[in-house]
Amino acid sequence: MTSFDDLLSNVPVAQIAEKLGVDEATAKTAITAAVPVLLGGFQAQAGNPESGLNLENEVANQPHALLDGGVDIDQVDVNNGNQIVDQTFGAEKNTVISALGNVGGSAISQDLMGKLLPMLAPIVLAYLGKKALGGGGGGAAAQSGGGGIGDILGSLLGGATGGNSSGGLGDILGKAMGQNAGNVLGNVLGGLLGKK
Repeated sequence: MTSFDDLLSNVPVAQIAEKLGVDEATAKTAITAAVPVLLGGFQAQAGNPESGLNLENEVANQPHALLDGGVDIDQVDVNNGNQIVDQTFGAEKNTVISALGNVGGSAISQDLMGKLLPMLAPIVLAYLGKKALGGGGGGAAAQSGGGGIGDILGSLLGGATGGNSSGGLGDILGKAMGQNAGNVLGNVLGGLLGKK
């Protein structure tokens, strides 16, 4: 099954909380806000023929075994995660981190989000890769041209909105972060999606 909750179940909240020096509730709030933003950024990449190829390469290069038996955060390549975040958000990276830093009150800072996104990016891409290889993603995911990854991203983002994919991303972001941060991120991701 490809679903937003299934993806979140692969994220090792306790290990990430320990790495970031925060409690699990704070880590979970931050993760729940950051994952849809990464998915939205990846969807923007998948919709762009040039960067879509890069996204497929990144997905193919992630060790899908990362997810087998539960993710060990020490196995996640954070340097690669930094590159993925840079490629995904480009010049808007600091805007994204800044807006995410406004989630969940004072416990979640821009610094925390700046460390969290590179941890999450390889996990999310490994999950996409596993689904694309038939781990519940279906045969269509093996198509060339980015359709497969794009379809998986669409179903994840649609699932995160409760099936209402029309206002999809903005709705997720608004709920996850409160209206102000959600609007900022919606605009950034809308701009990225507009670059198709």
